[in-house]
Amino acid sequence: MCDPCLPVFMCTCLLISVYTSPMPKYFTLSEANEALKIVRPLMDEVMQIRQRILAKQPEIWSVVEKSAGNGGNPTLSKMVIEFEKFDALIHKIQDTGAEIKDINIGLLDFSALKDGREVYLCWQHGEGDIAFWHEIEDGYAGRQPIHSF
Repeated sequence: MCDPCLPVFMCTCLLISVYTSPMPKYFTLSEANEALKIVRPLMDEVMQIRQRILAKQPEIWSVVEKSAGNGGNPTLSKMVIEFEKFDALIHKIQDTGAEIKDINIGLLDFSALKDGREVYLCWQHGEGDIAFWHEIEDGYAGRQPIHSF
C-alpha cells in the first residue's frame, strides 16, 4: 500500500498494478505469438520507462516538496511525460488483448481455451515466443511447458 501522503504519480503501487481487459479474446498459440511481434517492443519500452521512474523516485519526492508552492519544476514535468508515455504504452499492449499481470517482471497472459476451459498462454519480458501456459487459478507458479498445451 502506498503512503497516502505521496502524490498519485509517486505511488509505486502504480508500477505493480494489474491491467486487465474487460472481455477476454481467446488466442490460439500462433495468434498470441503473432501479437507478441507488436507487444514485445512496447513492453521493452515500458520496462525502460519503469526503470527510469524507479531510479528517479528519491529525487522526485524532494522536487515535489520544493515545487509544491512555486508553480512547478522541469524535472517533475519530465517525469509527468514519462508517466503519460508509460500509460499510453500500457493501453497499446492491452489493446492487443494481452493482459499485463506483473509490470515489475513484464509478465503477460493471453487468454486461450484448452479442452473447453479458459487458460492463459504466459509470456515474460525477455523470453522468445510463448513457451508456457497455465491454468487460471495456478498463476505464474503453475506455468507448464507449451508442448503440454
